[in-house]
Amino acid sequence: MTTPTLTPTIAAEAPTATLVSSHFDALARALDHARRHADHLESWGRELANRLKAGRRLLVAGNGGSAAEAQHLTAELVGRYREDRAAYSAISLHAESSSVTAIGNDYGFDQVFARQVRAHARAGDIVLLLSTSGGSPNLLEAARAAEESGATSWALTGPGPNPLARLCDDAICLDGASPHVQECQLAAIHGLCEVFDACVGKEPQS
Repeated sequence: MTTPTLTPTIAAEAPTATLVSSHFDALARALDHARRHADHLESWGRELANRLKAGRRLLVAGNGGSAAEAQHLTAELVGRYREDRAAYSAISLHAESSSVTAIGNDYGFDQVFARQVRAHARAGDIVLLLSTSGGSPNLLEAARAAEESGATSWALTGPGPNPLARLCDDAICLDGASPHVQECQLAAIHGLCEVFDACVGKEPQS
């Protein structure tokens, strides 16, 4: 007896192309709105370059997709974005898995970033917090810890106003649904890197 092959079928009329086109259309609208923040992002890129060239540090945190964007940014700064240049101090707080799990176990998940900010941040450092909702309790606690540490806090969030944007020293709020905000976050991060690299120059660290 032949065992039937269980092959999934998709109805011919399923509007998959329409769904993809709709996603791209919504993303285009979100990027159009994000373009309005170009000057703001340029000012962040210049300030980040000034601080890191002076020996300060960038700490970045986010949850889920925003955590991936945070680690993408630190990779561009510690490694390189386009041309060879000096390495700069940038830490993704979620990537410290042993610290995150230990802190979460001992102090609660709300403290997984704040405790690290208190450990690493110094006056003049920048703490960048990425969130699509702007309401994650662990990021709100991290913003409070940044203030206690004398660090400057920036928020890159979804639609505002939101609690994280209000709590940080400066914020850029991107319009759109959560997936499009995450995609715009990546574009914003690359824009930030464009300005950063232009400010620090192309010479590798001696």
